[in-house]
Amino acid sequence: MEEKMRIYITGASCAGVTTLGRNISTRLGIGQVDVDDYYWMPTNPPFTTKRPPGDRVALMQQALGDDNWVLTGSCMIWGDALIADADLIVFVVTPTPVRLERLAAREKARFGDRITPGGDMHAIHAAFREWASQYDDPNFSGRNRAWHESWLSQQTVPVLQINGMRSAEQMAAEVAQAVSQMPKQLKT
Repeated sequence: MEEKMRIYITGASCAGVTTLGRNISTRLGIGQVDVDDYYWMPTNPPFTTKRPPGDRVALMQQALGDDNWVLTGSCMIWGDALIADADLIVFVVTPTPVRLERLAAREKARFGDRITPGGDMHAIHAAFREWASQYDDPNFSGRNRAWHESWLSQQTVPVLQINGMRSAEQMAAEVAQAVSQMPKQLKT
């Protein structure tokens, strides 16, 4: 038996989940897998065809392996087989106006004029922005904060809530501190 540390980081889109995951991965010297890299089929334009859930899980399990890992993104329900191995769940909370600013900047940096009116990704971008803006609405049928919090309340491993307004370094330090204070767990 060998000691393992597996961390699942989740939150709303553009809350800082992936950035925190990269920082934790580097800080702890463990691999990171991001859900978005497996959720969508590689298409051009991107984000138009969802990969079947079973295929996502199989590919992510292969990428995570049996070692320590950081898994970032949202894969609740369809990815419960992955999350079941987590030792810590981190929930990043960032106000929606800040998330939407980050989303606009990130998408502009990634896709440039493709997301502007007339661009081949404009409709995709507008729909994504609209979807992401509804996270705080508990009646929204997509991923929302009430749904996230309900799911988190049912977990049996420690859940750490992180303020996504803090710097990337501060958030990573907070997670690393929580990890260092966790009781050592031996897993097969």
